Amino acid sequence: MNTEKDFSVGSVKRQIIAQAAPLTVAQVVQLLYNVVDRIYIGHMKGIGDVALTGLGITFPVIVLIAAFTSLFGAGGTVLFSIARGRRDEEEAEAILGNVFALLTASSAVLFCLCYLFRRPILYLFGASDVSVEYADQYLQIYLFGTAFSMLATGLNGYINAQGFPRVGMLTTILGAVVNIVLDPIFIFGLGLGVRGAALATVLSQGISAAWVLRFLTGKKAILRLRLRRVRVDLRRTRSIAALGLPGFVMQGTNSLVQIVCNVQLQAYGGDLYVGIMTVLNSVREILSLPVMGVTNGAQPVLGFNYGAKENSRVKEGIRFTAVLGIAYTVAAWVVVMLIPQQLMGIFSSDAAVIETGAHMLNLYFFGFFFMAFQFVGQTAFQSLGKAKQAVFFSLLRKAFIVVPLTLLLPILGLGVQGVFLAEPISNAIGGLACFTTMWLTIYRKL
Repeated sequence: MNTEKDFSVGSVKRQIIAQAAPLTVAQVVQLLYNVVDRIYIGHMKGIGDVALTGLGITFPVIVLIAAFTSLFGAGGTVLFSIARGRRDEEEAEAILGNVFALLTASSAVLFCLCYLFRRPILYLFGASDVSVEYADQYLQIYLFGTAFSMLATGLNGYINAQGFPRVGMLTTILGAVVNIVLDPIFIFGLGLGVRGAALATVLSQGISAAWVLRFLTGKKAILRLRLRRVRVDLRRTRSIAALGLPGFVMQGTNSLVQIVCNVQLQAYGGDLYVGIMTVLNSVREILSLPVMGVTNGAQPVLGFNYGAKENSRVKEGIRFTAVLGIAYTVAAWVVVMLIPQQLMGIFSSDAAVIETGAHMLNLYFFGFFFMAFQFVGQTAFQSLGKAKQAVFFSLLRKAFIVVPLTLLLPILGLGVQGVFLAEPISNAIGGLACFTTMWLTIYRKL
């Protein structure tokens, strides 16, 4: 095996950074698909704020698609990395083919269900009679890119897991550049508004998907996507779904949290606060990317070394990931505290949104560094194939802490502020519980 792609030799720290740096860039670019849409839509003259609120109502649907992508894509990546570590290339290619089949089939089912029932779903997710029009305009076009989104995101990890993070980075760069160029043309130049933002996103995702498939079926890939391997094997599917379940639960509970937040914000504050939460989610996604890049970059390195029985290297990788993640999130928290108005101003020019949103931003990001503990613990569990623990802590933070707090805090007298306080409280409790358990049950036994 090419030692450049062999994670069991060389510096663990350098390997994680080598994986994380292009992954982070790729994730930043990937985020531009949605963030650029929000920035342009938020500044649309006369309707920007309500259109941004409508876009926020679509988030649970988009996150649900991402959840199924993670269920099959991320779950298979873990098995793929472990198989590579054992030098079992035949099994690794079989896993890749199985994942491709699962992503393709699930994208078709999700498209049909979400498209047919999109308006009832949007009302259920907290839309008002005003915001639902903009939400529907965006979603009815965005859903046509479901397969593109799932294949591009779900299969890109198999490029990174083979030691080609720069190629994986280009997957999202190509699509994002197209999205950035087309957004102003479609939204303002052609006067398509919200529909134009969705159309630009779909075309961009199509380009990203084409790039991924071209590489994985080409000669440069160490392990390829082969037509004869594209089939659903029930045994492999159970293993893939078991390891992908933590990511699915995390994304699925994110969708649930967003639904509950939208409903509560609509009840206690109205469209203004739903729009503010849309901006806060955008800021959180941006600031979370570097720590997500580090933990995602560590995953193939940890999985490979675990498969190769290099336990000391696994421990070193966990330590390094934890220190780097915590240091970054502390710095990010400081930035939020210093410039909340400027961060809100990126997404809106409305004075009420900026001033009210700045206060809510400080509440929402309080103790932001606790999020790093959750990411590191989840990554360690998932990379080493400990699916049950990863699933439990995904559910603990979101379903068992955030959702109840989002429902209870407003009733207890905190009003709309209680919705924004639920997130930092859950980060502290859930993050520390996840990391401490991982350290005591996994790290110390390696």
